[in-house]
Amino acid sequence: MTAALTAIAAAAPAIAMLGMFACLIGGITLIVKNHDRRKGILMLVMAAVLLANVAIWTL
Repeated sequence: MTAALTAIAAAAPAIAMLGMFACLIGGITLIVKNHDRRKGILMLVMAAVLLANVAIWTL
C-alpha cells in the first residue's frame, strides 16, 4: 500500500469510533426527549454496527 492509503487505514478505526459515540449520544437523546423513538433506536443500532466493525478491523 502507498503511504496515503496506510494513513487512511490507520485513521479509519478512530473516525469510526467518533461516529459511534456521536450516534450513541444522539440516539439516547432522541429516545429520552421523545422526539422520534424510531430514529433513536436506529442510531443505537448503527452505533452497535460501527463498534462491531471496529472490533473486526482491530482483531
